[in-house]
Amino acid sequence: MSSRVVREGTLTGLLSGTILGLGLKMVEVTTNLNVYTLLLNVDFIPIIGSVQWNEVIEFAFHLIIAVVIGIVYMYLRGRLELERFRSLLLVAVVLGFPTIFLYFPLSFLAIKDVPSWDDYAAFFWWSLIHILYIFSLPVLTRLLPKQ
Repeated sequence: MSSRVVREGTLTGLLSGTILGLGLKMVEVTTNLNVYTLLLNVDFIPIIGSVQWNEVIEFAFHLIIAVVIGIVYMYLRGRLELERFRSLLLVAVVLGFPTIFLYFPLSFLAIKDVPSWDDYAAFFWWSLIHILYIFSLPVLTRLLPKQ
């Protein structure tokens, strides 16, 4: 894997992950549905879940995952030689669509006050913002300067 893929994937992951996080934060503030809390929640993970992390550290955990996805996305883009928006979107869907369904195990396993696994309003917002995240990957690919 080239350093260019890592650089561009890291930047893409940081920006798309921030879009996702800020979108869910905005939904949580305006609707009182704890979807942002759900995104950042790590309380069920052994060892790290017993620590009371502040929001910045929890957001950093989220961004680490987003960077990994961004690097894989940029790797696949280069490996498959993709340039057309539809092709880039398809790769983003393959990588991002499964994250929508993380809602269910995350809400089920959480100890914190997060939406229930059967809270359809929360799942709607979670899904909508994750779809925005999926679209942000190919859009950012087009907007960011080639390095």
